[in-house]
Amino acid sequence: MPDEAAAREKAEETSAFSHPAVPPDVTAAYGDHPDQVVDFYAPRDGASRAPLVVALHGGAWRAPYDRAHLSPLCDFLARRGFAVANVEYRRGSSLPHQGADGPVAGRWPETFDDVAAAFDALPALAAEHLPTADARRVVAVGHSAGGQLALWAAARHVLPEDAPWFTRAPVALRGVVALAPVADFALAEELGVCGGAAGQLLGGDDASFAARRPYADPALLLPTGIATTLVQGRADTTVPFALAEAYADAAAQAGEVVGVTFLADVGHFPLIDPAADACAVVAEEIAQLAW
Repeated sequence: MPDEAAAREKAEETSAFSHPAVPPDVTAAYGDHPDQVVDFYAPRDGASRAPLVVALHGGAWRAPYDRAHLSPLCDFLARRGFAVANVEYRRGSSLPHQGADGPVAGRWPETFDDVAAAFDALPALAAEHLPTADARRVVAVGHSAGGQLALWAAARHVLPEDAPWFTRAPVALRGVVALAPVADFALAEELGVCGGAAGQLLGGDDASFAARRPYADPALLLPTGIATTLVQGRADTTVPFALAEAYADAAAQAGEVVGVTFLADVGHFPLIDPAADACAVVAEEIAQLAW
């Protein structure tokens, strides 16, 4: 059974990554670093005003994975009538080394600096570069590590007040749709998700993990008061569905209801694969919050 599950996940990954990258309609910078950019996709139906989906790609916060692999999903959503902003951010390590399982995951604090800066800059950037986007109907969508970042972006007002990204006013979001998110860092480390990527993101040692986790772990940043839905494959072997359950439980303990849509016989990658039925479910979940 484990071999069968691994083979299924590999086939799903191959399908998701088989689509050519879709060029954006325009790219805009939100900072000076080459990774501080947003790709904008206009709604393909010609709508004069459309909900804005802010998309955050996954890839375990590791440098080899960039926003290009999420561009087919962005195009899929644009063809469904959404305006889309595909956010890039700094990943990997600023140091020239690798961990035991390959490239080091994430940069502290740059990964979070970038996501916060992107969300702060998006209203003005969208108004300039994507005037069809409706700033009153914004939904953050992230996959895997990007799901963690989407949940985190919606929780900046419940960060510890000494955090550089703390804001007293919630980010102006209609909601969050997190796709197989790394939503509970303690459980992710316990299960060895993505080769210990969450631990690497927070510094790679126990002391850093303990000190930084309150500033980064979505399961500790509740309640947000922002409508949130998780979409999760039951057959996901990359980010097990136990993490979605743990986040939903943590939300409930904090007095907040989080929607969780579990998809039977679906793994990690169909959620971002326009050729998969699961992708249509994702679009519908976004529409439920956006419209």
